[in-house]
Amino acid sequence: KMKISNLIKFVAALAVCLNLANANSLEQIKKDGVIRIGTMGTYAPFTYHNEAGDLVGYDVEIAKAVADKLALKPKFIEASWDAMIAAFDAGKADIVFNQVTINDDRKKKYDFTVPYTATHTIVIVHKDNEDIKSFADLKGKRSTHAVTSNEGKIAEQHGAAIITAAGIVEQINLIATKRADSTIDSDLMFYEYTKQNPQAPIKIAAINSDATYMAAIVHKGNAKLLNAVNKALEELRAEGKLKEISLKYFGKDISE
Repeated sequence: KMKISNLIKFVAALAVCLNLANANSLEQIKKDGVIRIGTMGTYAPFTYHNEAGDLVGYDVEIAKAVADKLALKPKFIEASWDAMIAAFDAGKADIVFNQVTINDDRKKKYDFTVPYTATHTIVIVHKDNEDIKSFADLKGKRSTHAVTSNEGKIAEQHGAAIITAAGIVEQINLIATKRADSTIDSDLMFYEYTKQNPQAPIKIAAINSDATYMAAIVHKGNAKLLNAVNKALEELRAEGKLKEISLKYFGKDISE
């Protein structure tokens, strides 16, 4: 039999869960007129502060558009990734818009909306490079990457020799000056970089056909909020709003 003390603890824990569920329910959100959105605010170009100090970015604009569809005022809860997720888990945010990658482990804990970002792994080379046209062509080539990066491991698996670089700016410079043959990164990085640096002498040589998808997360079992957000996202997609926001930040539609 359960001891009285354990029963009290169980009832208290259940009450907390029920209170959190109620606080994050669509009914309560609509009653308050505010949807609390978890985001980092330090992850450009998705969620960051511009020179005026305003919170802007791809995810921020999509979150605002969703809130507008739901006739709600968006309230952004900003924190580092771990602190943001902890705040969300504690019920201090109703939803998270922060390029959360959909994976099986997270599906066990959260409910994902329909995706609003699709990204692919690509090989980037100098615009004059005709030797590399696939990942297999990296064998024996010089690929530039940050130390211990996952992309560097992919290059090594394909037989490339690694030239270390501190970051993407140095990596692109090595390719531009032909001291490296390639790098591997996401197409989102490429689109953003070339939008900011249109004269960069680089191109996409190969692309992985398997996409990685990102979406917003809501609390597990919060079906009404999930359905409402999904409906809003699909309407924004149909209206061309997601594409419009994508083009603004990347010069390319990354929303599907």
